[in-house]
Amino acid sequence: MIGVILLNMGGPDSLDSVKPFLRNLFSDRDIIKLGPSFLQKPIASLIIRKRLESVRKAYSLIGGKSPLLDITKAQAKALEESLNSSQFAVHGSRLFKVYVGMRYWHPFIEDAVDHAIRDGISRILALSLYPHYSIATTGSSLKKFEDAIKKYHVDYSSVTSWFNHPLYINALVENIQKGLKAFDKKPVVLFSAHSLPQKFIDNGDPYVNEIQGTINTILKKIDIQWYLSYQSKTGPVKWLEPTTEHMLHELSEKGVKNLLVVPISFVSDHIETLYEIDILYKGMAKELGMNLKRIESLNTSSKFIEALADIVIKGVKDIGWI
Repeated sequence: MIGVILLNMGGPDSLDSVKPFLRNLFSDRDIIKLGPSFLQKPIASLIIRKRLESVRKAYSLIGGKSPLLDITKAQAKALEESLNSSQFAVHGSRLFKVYVGMRYWHPFIEDAVDHAIRDGISRILALSLYPHYSIATTGSSLKKFEDAIKKYHVDYSSVTSWFNHPLYINALVENIQKGLKAFDKKPVVLFSAHSLPQKFIDNGDPYVNEIQGTINTILKKIDIQWYLSYQSKTGPVKWLEPTTEHMLHELSEKGVKNLLVVPISFVSDHIETLYEIDILYKGMAKELGMNLKRIESLNTSSKFIEALADIVIKGVKDIGWI
């Protein structure tokens, strides 16, 4: 049997877990280097102390926790069912078992690896749920995955990027087309990606190029007026620009009245979509005289699950597991 571990960021499962979640996040130097290594945790503690109440308030406004684990578990279940359809079954047996491993909160990536090993899995494919590779996201998660799995004598591999996978693009295009129909007049489309420290890109990180690659592939399928911005910056370093907040003001000055936001680097609802876009940016847009709507996140849409299944099948075929 082949094990598939879905790698994701994770999120606090209660308001009480917001602080330890943030501690895990800001302690990761692959995400952001806060001075020399020996100062990482002290500086992280200062940032957390400053931001804790505002972050807790944001989570309280979306149900008191991150929905990411529930959604990722649902994706794992749907993916496992798809992979074990008759097309891939071997004499009626199930060939795949799918697990969930989170980087910064339970269940951690190492827990998912241990679970798979206890289940007798001898071949494990790690699938990053970040479509666009960055050392801060996929890179950090894979480092933790490899550290955990090297303790065992099992075959393993990983899928690190799928930003232009045809079925993934089709899933996005379907949701964008639905979003466009929600307006009386054709809106401007704003692709909002999660930000990164600018230094990562300067050092060769492919994240921005892959974001642009996704957009370029989408534009071959639909005709839209579009812009790109970056959200969710954190910490005292220079981040990617323009920010989504800045772009809202710029588009307002251009006379834009209808705006469809596409959270381009996110495949699941979480605080960045449910709070930042749906509450913070929507309120900001209203004050600027704009009607802002967001496309549905991919979550467990049938086309997205179909895309993940195809990515997995191609991954295991390429290494000769099936």
